Amino acid sequence: MTKAAARFKKGVFSVFVIFLLPIVTVQAQGDVISAFRIKWENSRPYLLKMAKKMPAAHYNFQPRERQMSFKKQLLHIRDNMLMLSKRYIAGTSYNDTLKNPQALTKQETIQQLSNAFDEVNRIVSNMDKDDLSTQVDFFAGPKTKLQILNLIQDHVTHHRGQLIMYLNLKGIKPPEYVGW
Repeated sequence: MTKAAARFKKGVFSVFVIFLLPIVTVQAQGDVISAFRIKWENSRPYLLKMAKKMPAAHYNFQPRERQMSFKKQLLHIRDNMLMLSKRYIAGTSYNDTLKNPQALTKQETIQQLSNAFDEVNRIVSNMDKDDLSTQVDFFAGPKTKLQILNLIQDHVTHHRGQLIMYLNLKGIKPPEYVGW
């Protein structure tokens, strides 16, 4: 790359940082649903990369007897995303439709997880921003739908951290972090 091209590239980046990034940030801060969806769509590839990195032969690996296997962790994340979003955000019932989840292959497990991300995104996309302050009866006491959205993402993050340890214990380098 020539010096002129490098200066141009740096200049374009500077314009973005100085002028456009603050606008995007303010818009995202002003719209909680959009901000959630942006973070949600960044969370998906990070978790799916982890799921793909673990060899199928190690999907039943569990560091200790009391801990879930790698596969059960993924399915637990899936189930929690669907249950919280359907029951508490959409206000519909949730009955897990997976028959014999332990029989799922690695690819089927990954597809189920990807489908769950799609479903949460669909449900959240249909939310009205005024609905965020609506309280729902949650087992831990009344919570707003905004608190449930935060819980959905927090739960994914919690178990994703455990999956990083599972990969490390198997000598597999986890994927690079994907943030905002």
